[in-house]
Amino acid sequence: MLGIAAAVLFFIAFLINAADISTNDVFASTNVMLIGLALLALHVAGVGSGLRMGASRRR
Repeated sequence: MLGIAAAVLFFIAFLINAADISTNDVFASTNVMLIGLALLALHVAGVGSGLRMGASRRR
């Protein structure tokens, strides 16, 4: 799920940059891209995957 959110943020950052949309400093394309990179790093680290390694038990 975090990987999809990161892809959406990368696309928004691309649109802001490609269309040369003037935004305030908070929603600049670089900031949106950095938030996307943070989400991608969390996705690669396994955060939010929904699966726990110790949750399953065999009988």
